[in-house]
Amino acid sequence: MKPSDTCFLLRKQQKRKKWEKYMGKRFKRLKAEMKEISKEQERIKEGQRQVGAKLKAMEKECEQVREETRQILEQSANTQIRLALMLNILKAREQRDFAKAAHFTRLLREIVAGDNCKNEGAL
Repeated sequence: MKPSDTCFLLRKQQKRKKWEKYMGKRFKRLKAEMKEISKEQERIKEGQRQVGAKLKAMEKECEQVREETRQILEQSANTQIRLALMLNILKAREQRDFAKAAHFTRLLREIVAGDNCKNEGAL
């Protein structure tokens, strides 16, 4: 073997070692980056789970508010009906139309009795 051949082989080995060292460092760096990306993805997933849980809680609360609003509207409508019947009873009595007053009084009693049954059933 010639001396130039040995130099060539030495250079080739050095280059290979340098390349292996470079690739080893690069591999470690990529591995560390992948580990960090995995951690970040896990944090994102956890955040998504938390957001999902908060969204469900908000939806439940919205439904509860809707139900409460519906009940308030129903109560308000019932109150308006009762007030209108009471006013009609007073007007009928003023006009001495006792049959009409008795009719409105009976209607009012039926409504109040129906509301009392609903309230007892709800308890």
